[in-house]
Amino acid sequence: MADTKKKQEREELHRAIWAIADELRGRVSGIHFMNYVLSTMFYRYISEHIANYINENEVKAGNVNFDYSQISDIEAEMTRGDLVKEIGFFILPSELFCNVRAKAKDDNNLNETIEKVFRNIEESAKGTESEQNFSGLFDDFDVNSKTNLGETVNERNRKLLKLLDGIANMNLGNIKNHDIDVFGDAYEYLLSKYASNAGQSGGEFFTPADVSELLTRLGTVGKEKINKVYDPACGSGSLLLKAVKVLGKDNIDGFFGQESNPTTYNLCRINMFLHDIGFHKFDIKCGDTLISPAHKDDGPFDLIVSNPPYSIEWEGDNNPLLINDARFSPASVLAPRGYADMAFIMHSLYLLSSHGAAAIVCFPGIMYRRGAEQKIRKYLIDNNFIDCIIQLPSNLFFGTPIGTCIMVLKKCKENNKTFFINASNECIKATNNNKLTQSNIKKIVETFANKNEEQYFSHLATQDEIVRNNYNLSISNYVQAKDTREKINIVEINAKIAEIVKNEQKLRSEIDTFIKEIEK
Repeated sequence: MADTKKKQEREELHRAIWAIADELRGRVSGIHFMNYVLSTMFYRYISEHIANYINENEVKAGNVNFDYSQISDIEAEMTRGDLVKEIGFFILPSELFCNVRAKAKDDNNLNETIEKVFRNIEESAKGTESEQNFSGLFDDFDVNSKTNLGETVNERNRKLLKLLDGIANMNLGNIKNHDIDVFGDAYEYLLSKYASNAGQSGGEFFTPADVSELLTRLGTVGKEKINKVYDPACGSGSLLLKAVKVLGKDNIDGFFGQESNPTTYNLCRINMFLHDIGFHKFDIKCGDTLISPAHKDDGPFDLIVSNPPYSIEWEGDNNPLLINDARFSPASVLAPRGYADMAFIMHSLYLLSSHGAAAIVCFPGIMYRRGAEQKIRKYLIDNNFIDCIIQLPSNLFFGTPIGTCIMVLKKCKENNKTFFINASNECIKATNNNKLTQSNIKKIVETFANKNEEQYFSHLATQDEIVRNNYNLSISNYVQAKDTREKINIVEINAKIAEIVKNEQKLRSEIDTFIKEIEK
């Protein structure tokens, strides 16, 4: 009963949050206004976080009526150095969200005020351990955008005031309550809503929560603690953070990711903070993972989870140095220039620990295409690195209806067989997309963990089987699809036809007799 009430309250909060976010943007498309809403929510969060952190320490020291938001900036400056070392950033009392919002209505230079506050937050971390986590964090919050905020300064300030008020009115509870991660939950909810409304581009920055959970559970079977989790194409960080739900924050030593899109990179760093991941525990980098990998020296990783972009172009054999790269050279061939999918797989395999697991969403074409991709599949199978291939239902992801696959990689397997699961029907219809339920996830994970063979659902294939199929890893080669067509009983149908013919002959005979009687 308590869980049902909590779920209802959460759903009501989500509806209220989206209503505010939707109303705030006005005529501007949601995807373009997303960064304003999420960055402002983050600004509120870190303001409340630093104020609460200081107030709690003062109460412990006996100063029970202390309120950081009410002291002078001069007095606060004395604590700057220690605070940056402890929590990674610093905000003056006058620049806290609550104080900026309180004065916003009468601030004719509100756009400049907000720009200054955000710049000061970023600069507070300069030259410290947390600098890379804050540098450029608010770059996508353009206080002077005519397109998103208005043609004139007054229009833009009215919009910014509306934004501050809207975020302030979101019922996100007290930051002290860490049992309910309301800020992080609200942020994830808004990301998913913006992604679903963004069509094709939505999938570029957000992996649905159900798929994220499935990947994480596949990669952590039998584990209660891991050293580090890594995503080479981390988007907004939803996959990295799902490990917190599955294992618990204290059972993960570090979070590592790389993202090529600067806007999405900022969303990911904000997401880490909003889920209370300390600046010293995460390392998110911006850049091209395949060409300029940022975490080659941070591995190996016990858990790699990823939903890399499908079949994008990359340098491939146009760059003669790549074939000598330790990530790609073992296969003696590079992924095709027009299809980088296998490059992400080889990159992940290189950084995987000897007892770790990588669960990667794959475009189905890489399972059967010939040429370089077939050669890479041969290398992976011959060296016993592929643990499992799972066919997912269609229409799970934002912006694409295709049925993708999951490839699970391991470096130390119990045998040289590869497990195949056809989970194409393990879903329910939810609004415009299909969705994995907890029951679907449980069935897939338990089948995978126990390597249970089930007709029409799963099969443990030998290496010889795969070789006979020319290293084609399409599920249909190993798991027969169940014939759902209506079965026809030929004997019964023939009997019915014979009965119909017999009755027809009898009827014709009766008609002939009747006609002869009339003619007489």
